[in-house]
Amino acid sequence: MLDARKFKVHVITMGCAKNVVDSERLMAQLQLGNVALAPTVEEADIALINTCGFIEAAKVESIDMIISNVKRKAKGRLKKVYAMGCLTERYRDDLMREIPELDGVFGSAQLKEVLAALGVEYKYELLGERRLTTPSHFAWLKISEGCDNPCSFCAIPLMRGKHVSVPMDQVIAETRLLALQGVKEVVVIGQDTTYYGLDTDGRRRLPDLLENIAEVPGVEWVRLMYAYPAQFPMELLEVIADHPKILPYLDMPVQHSSDRVLRSMRRGITGRALRQLLAAIRERVPGIILRTTIIVGYPTETEEDFKDLLQFVCDEKFHRLGVFAYSQEDGTTAYPLNDPVPAEEKERRRALIMEAQQGISLERNEGLIGSVQRVLIDRVESGRYIGRTAADAPEIDNEVYVHADRELNPGTFCDVEIMDASEYDMYGRPVQP
Repeated sequence: MLDARKFKVHVITMGCAKNVVDSERLMAQLQLGNVALAPTVEEADIALINTCGFIEAAKVESIDMIISNVKRKAKGRLKKVYAMGCLTERYRDDLMREIPELDGVFGSAQLKEVLAALGVEYKYELLGERRLTTPSHFAWLKISEGCDNPCSFCAIPLMRGKHVSVPMDQVIAETRLLALQGVKEVVVIGQDTTYYGLDTDGRRRLPDLLENIAEVPGVEWVRLMYAYPAQFPMELLEVIADHPKILPYLDMPVQHSSDRVLRSMRRGITGRALRQLLAAIRERVPGIILRTTIIVGYPTETEEDFKDLLQFVCDEKFHRLGVFAYSQEDGTTAYPLNDPVPAEEKERRRALIMEAQQGISLERNEGLIGSVQRVLIDRVESGRYIGRTAADAPEIDNEVYVHADRELNPGTFCDVEIMDASEYDMYGRPVQP
């Protein structure tokens, strides 16, 4: 058995924030097992790649990363290369057959097995311990694993299994550990955060969980991601509206607006019900920031369906929006529909949606010129301070460039007067205290 304590290990994380949390937990176990962690692969003896298999582009990127490190090993620059995560959960046998130079292939829920391969014993007492790879003032908080929703296009249940809620006391204990490390912003994530508690208590307990997270000393911002629109728990809105530390921000991927496409996608909601839900959310939480993602080029999406979607985006004026081109995934219920929309057409539709959203985002940002916003400073680049408002999740949303005559430390809050704006950025200066 390999004794990784004799070597330096570098963990490479591909894909989403949920994978980041898995890698951080792995690194905490390694570090407290007396394994040295290398900051770069160039300084490492062992490379461990946490892969993503969400869509085709992510799969290609993960495979390329595996191959590049296998080549490093062939040149004597690495002693071992391991792969784990979502891609390996789905295609373990294929990877082992096609890339036999890999020294180990593990699924998305095989943390103990990964550690065992490295000669490290899994420590139950480290449950919730993480070695943060994000800036120390914010962290992702994964409250569940897997998904019970039947979306036709999505392979997540194939990779992550059925929904399993993390016990509430465990989530709160992890939040306390994060706060002790200086985390001020907690970003709540899961495959479907609004399902939280149904599998354990028979009811949706996300409102209770958010309130408990917000009460942890040191936590200033609680941000919610990955809410599911069908059977949305309306009681959640009261908690968002009433608690000062739970941000009026909601990430809710809607995917489409056309009834025909939504029905084929098996989303459990109609376009009309979706519009009514968005109106109700805005009514109950005035000023709420709504973020969403949509899919273009789904196999049954006609030009008429796409025009409905484009009009929906223009009408709803989401504060933040991302677009994915449909990716055909084997094993999903949409797979037999094939992939009839050409890549060029998908890109045309994606570009039209983003063009419309750019105008919406610019209009909203310009509307903030002259206002004072509370900004969390993330980093310093070339003498400029860069941060985010409560309306912006880390790594995916807008940023504020702050020109200051005084020092601003990352991880601190600052009141900033917005002086100028572009489509996805704003520019300002601190308000004199």
